[in-house]
Amino acid sequence: MQNIQELLSDATHNLQEVSDSAELDAEVLLCHVLKKNRSYLRTWPERYLDNKQYKQFHSLLSQRLQGQPIAYIVGQREFWSRNFQVTDAVLIPRPDTETIIELCLHLIQDKPNAKLIDLGTGSGIIAITLAAEFPKLQVTAVDNSTKALNIAQKNAKLNKTPHIKFLQSNWLQQIPQSHFDLIVSNPPYICPDDPHLTQGDVRFEPSNALISEQQGLQDIIQICAQSRHYLNHGGHLILEHGYQQKIQVHSILQEYGYQNIHCQQDLANQPRVSYAQQPTSF
Repeated sequence: MQNIQELLSDATHNLQEVSDSAELDAEVLLCHVLKKNRSYLRTWPERYLDNKQYKQFHSLLSQRLQGQPIAYIVGQREFWSRNFQVTDAVLIPRPDTETIIELCLHLIQDKPNAKLIDLGTGSGIIAITLAAEFPKLQVTAVDNSTKALNIAQKNAKLNKTPHIKFLQSNWLQQIPQSHFDLIVSNPPYICPDDPHLTQGDVRFEPSNALISEQQGLQDIIQICAQSRHYLNHGGHLILEHGYQQKIQVHSILQEYGYQNIHCQQDLANQPRVSYAQQPTSF
């Protein structure tokens, strides 16, 4: 039997072939087994696991060595300093999506009672984070997947945001006529033949939350078309997209008459989130 330090050393070595964050992966898996934080591993490197813990760690390590994403193995991922449950029915939360949160916080800082709808909510990270930051915000979260909605509702309870309204719909298609100050979405935007779909974590994520036809733009087009009928005058449509899609997305927004079109860069300084205001007429 190995102690914590020895286990981590061997696991890190083995994971280097499948992960760019081998040491972190090993630590996260071991913390999950021990139900401790990472500082515990550094404080007690000479401690030994019991037989049950040892077997569980190697079972999880085996899954990671086969390529399974860490978030799916441990069943959670942190986003905006909060924990969210995730399964293979939803996308894994990514730091780039925090760009949407930062933008929304800026746009609604003077409108704490604003109405916001999150389209394709998945695990609920956008809707729940904004509802937690602005408790008076009127938030609706939408997804076409019942499994995703179940996970999002669990996360709302976990993060103490019970006032969110959850609805099942294909974008805005089944949403009763209403008007919102912000329509937010991180829709599928990857082209079906994109080689990245065969690499890394995305191999295990739900394809319907990743892939969109028309060079990855079909769902963005649908959202732009539908949102015109649901935005208040001066309201904002906010869309995450691929870093190479800025020009096409802005062209789509212009085609549907949106005004004041802008783009925010992500953590890697790539164009990631575009936003625009409701057209005056259409």
